[in-house]
Amino acid sequence: MPLTDLRVLDSVTQLGGDADSVVVAASHGGAYAGYLAADAGARGVVLNDAGGGKGGAGYGALPVLDRVGLAAATVGHDTARIGDGVDSLRNGVITHVNDAAADLGCRVGDDAIDCATGLRDGTPPDSVPDHGTARYRLRDGDTPVWGMDSLSLIRPSDADCVVVTGSHGARLAGETESYVRTDVAGAVFNDAGGGKDGAGTSRLPMLADYGVPAATVAAASARIGDGRETWQGTLSAVNTPARDLGAAPGDDCPEFARLVAEAD
Repeated sequence: MPLTDLRVLDSVTQLGGDADSVVVAASHGGAYAGYLAADAGARGVVLNDAGGGKGGAGYGALPVLDRVGLAAATVGHDTARIGDGVDSLRNGVITHVNDAAADLGCRVGDDAIDCATGLRDGTPPDSVPDHGTARYRLRDGDTPVWGMDSLSLIRPSDADCVVVTGSHGARLAGETESYVRTDVAGAVFNDAGGGKDGAGTSRLPMLADYGVPAATVAAASARIGDGRETWQGTLSAVNTPARDLGAAPGDDCPEFARLVAEAD
C-alpha cells in the first residue's frame, strides 16, 4: 500500500480535515470517533472495539457510518493497545466490520493491515449529519462538573473543574505531555474494557504525576464516547490522588466528583 493511502494515528482527534485516505486510528470505535473520521473525509477507517462494553458502544460507529457510506472496522482491544496506532496496524485483528467494509472484502479475523488495504477502494461520505452538542454542564457549584464526549473538547476554562469524558483512559503512545491541557480538579474516563497491557487505564498514573485525581468507569457500565453515560457509570480504577481522597472502585461517578469538590 502506498504510504500516501494510509494514515496511522494514536487518536482520530489528530486527523484534521481533508483526510482522503484510509485511517487506522487507535481511538475507540464509538459513534463520536466515527463522526470525526467521516467529517475529515476518510475513505475508510479502522478503530479499536474497546471491548464492546455497554450496548456494544465500542463498535457503535459502524452502523452509523454505514448510513453515510463510509467503510469501517474495529480491531480487538485485546489484540492491539487502544491509544497506539502502530500497534493497531501491526498487531490488530479485526473483530467487527460494517456493511460498506464487508463489500470491500474486509472480514472478521483479518489482520488490520489487510483490512486497511481493502478499504482504500472506499469513498469519502458526501455529507455527514450534525451529531449534536458534545459538551454539557453536569453539575454546578464551586467545583463545576463538565461532561464532554471526547477529551479533545477540553478548554482552558475547565481549569479547577471536574471533567467527565467519554474518552478511553489510555495514555496515547506518542504522548510526552499530558493531553489534559489545563489544570483540572479531577478527571474521569472510560476504561475501554482494560484491553491489551491494561492500556485502557494507562492515563491514570500519568495524571497522578501531575497531582490530578483521576478514575475510569467500567465499559460495561457506561457507553464509551458519551460523557453523560460516564456520569452514570461505576468506577473501575482510581489513581493515587483519587484514592487519597477516599475514592475507590465500585463508587459511582457523582461520588468521585463530590470527593474532589470537598477537597478542592
